[in-house]
Amino acid sequence: MNKHALVAAAAASLLSSLLVATPAMAQSKEKCFGIAQAGQNDCANLSGTHSCAGQSKASMGMDEWKYVAKGTCADMKGMTEMQVKDKMKMKPDMGKKSDKM
Repeated sequence: MNKHALVAAAAASLLSSLLVATPAMAQSKEKCFGIAQAGQNDCANLSGTHSCAGQSKASMGMDEWKYVAKGTCADMKGMTEMQVKDKMKMKPDMGKKSDKM
């Protein structure tokens, strides 16, 4: 086997193992709401006040989330997305800016 074929085979092997491992890693994480520290959220919040990671203004915001290992959210006193949405229905003004200052 020549050098180019060996390098190509090694690269193909590495690429295929990465593609197979990625879905398994993604399945081992879940969104956990209400545990993110200010500026440490993983993406957009549920109330729609921002759309990017690291933009939460307050710690432990109910609508802010972080990825955690699957099955550990409840241990951290966090909530699922469904639990947060149910609570947000009870608080219709959640995330809306007040006209009063």
